[in-house]
Order: sequence, then C-alpha cells, then structure tokens
Amino acid sequence: MEYFGNSMESLIANLARLPGIGRKSAQRLAFHIIQMPPEDVEALASSLVTARQDVHYCSQCCTLTDGDLCPICSDPTRDQSTIMVVEDSRDMAAYEKTHQYKGLYHILHGVISPLNGVTPGNLKIRELLERLRSEHVQELILATNPTVEGETTAMYISRLVKPLGLRVSRIANGIPVGGDLEYTDEMTLTRALEGRTDY
Repeated sequence: MEYFGNSMESLIANLARLPGIGRKSAQRLAFHIIQMPPEDVEALASSLVTARQDVHYCSQCCTLTDGDLCPICSDPTRDQSTIMVVEDSRDMAAYEKTHQYKGLYHILHGVISPLNGVTPGNLKIRELLERLRSEHVQELILATNPTVEGETTAMYISRLVKPLGLRVSRIANGIPVGGDLEYTDEMTLTRALEGRTDY
C-alpha cells in the first residue's frame, strides 16, 4: 500500500534494494534524504553516478579503485615481496586499520563455495597466479576468513602456489572460527598476522 505518493515510494523501494536495508530503514533514509538541503541531495546523487561510472578493479590487486592502480599498489614504500590474499576489499581495509602490515594485497572477490555455485573460476585466482609469476614475491599470506569456505579456498590456493617455491603462510587463528575479518578488532588482526604459520 502506498502512503506517500509515487516519488517517495519509488525512493523507499530503491533504497530497500540495498543489502541489509529493510523497508523501515529505507523509509528512515528516504525521509532523511527528503529533508536534506537540495545541494546535498545533488552531491549524493552525483557521487553515486560517478562512483558507478569510474570505479573498477585495480589492474594489479583487483580491489576497487578509480585509477589504473589503487593507492596501495602504487605506493613505492610498500613491501613488494609480500602479498596478502583476502576475500574482499573490506577485509583489506580492516588490515590497513592495524597499521602493521606493509605489503601488498590480492582481492579474491569471494571464496570457493560449491553450494552457492562459486568455483575457483569465479574468483581472481588466475590473476593472482599471473602476479606471482611476474612479480618478485617471496611470501604469500593467506588471510581468508576462518570459515569452511575460507579454509577450503586457502588450501586450494596453497596447493597451486607451493610448486612456485614461495613461502605460503596462513594467518593465526586469533580470529574466531566463523568470524569475519571486517568486524574483528585491530589488536586481534595484528596478533593473527604476527602469529601466521607456514601453510
């Protein structure tokens, strides 16, 4: 049932399509947007359109960026000999908050999950292997989440990479099984990184 007219209902319906946003949250957001100054609404709309047009995968690590290389890959002070493999860009952001890791990243954009139809071919594993063959990497840190799918993905990548002669390590389980890196505090992430083991 419509209560507010077509324009408002359309805004609520579109906001409710966002992940984690139900109708009540969408309605609150819609009311907030309607009460914002017009120039702020225009800036929000413009940033949405611009981000959708300009944001793409970094040509090296596959995170989201608006340049050819993301700021981390283009930073000459980063340790080029170490790559940390994470599931998505939010996990990379979580590790960056610790200020402890100084190497590079590789974003898989998911984990192997046959039940959900996600195979190795759906992930950025081929791109990782190409990097490992062309760059001077000495250590690969597998930092997928400690879930069944995360462990399966880490083991799969480890088997592919071992023949290349690199050190392959796994972050320590200071992170609870079933937990997400995105929601883990900086101290736990730091301890997990420092306690990593060869895999």
